[in-house]
Amino acid sequence: MGNIGKQFEELVDIVTKLRAPDGCPWDREQTNKSLLPYFIEEAYEVIESVDEEDWDTLKEELGDILLHVVFQASIAEDDGKFELDDSLKKINEKLVNRHPHVFGDAKADAPFHAKQNWEAAKHKEKGRESRLDGVPVNLPALIRAQRLQQKASYAGFDWDKVEQVWDKIHEEILELKEAQSSRVKNHIEEEIGDVLFSIVNLARFLDIPAEDALRKTNKKFTTRFSQVEEGIKAQGKELEDATLEEMDAIWNEAKLKE
Repeated sequence: MGNIGKQFEELVDIVTKLRAPDGCPWDREQTNKSLLPYFIEEAYEVIESVDEEDWDTLKEELGDILLHVVFQASIAEDDGKFELDDSLKKINEKLVNRHPHVFGDAKADAPFHAKQNWEAAKHKEKGRESRLDGVPVNLPALIRAQRLQQKASYAGFDWDKVEQVWDKIHEEILELKEAQSSRVKNHIEEEIGDVLFSIVNLARFLDIPAEDALRKTNKKFTTRFSQVEEGIKAQGKELEDATLEEMDAIWNEAKLKE
């Protein structure tokens, strides 16, 4: 742990030097807001490295995330808002307060109960009116849907059995079919949203992140479609000149190889 502290202090010193008057012009002109696109990019690179189980890259990307944490805090300190020490103190206090089953007398017999304790403590600490408060509006829709459902579940608003979740999915699909018959676009859009929400609910109930599942399916689709493009090209054709049957044959072959 001593070495970790030394390395972290060195990172803080490097960022301080970079933002000094005789440091890097680009680093000195950055703001908390200007860094956000780069931070989001780094976060997605962390996700990609975990998906690929590329631990060497993950090691590097976590360092990049730490850089952004220190960089953001350095800018805030220069602007007189707060110091990095304040952030560290805050997260240490938060972790202790929100884990009464570890640092207090509360009990948690399973991960669900532990998270339930966290959510209850967070709700009280923040003084929020609704248990659904605190889920960022700008989260990707699938992630936000699952987080909203999780919060409701921790408050006791949830199905008892997975069969009930399936019943809801079938109900929503039937309503979508009825909406399609009406040809009212706003109604169709609403019902598509309800179907997606119910599918996310199934993913949550089965403890599968819906965003991760769809991201992996996107990757699978792009891989197979690239093989379709290569197969059609190998036949001396342009994709637009190929028939659906020809493309399907290559697609199914790629699927079997997987």
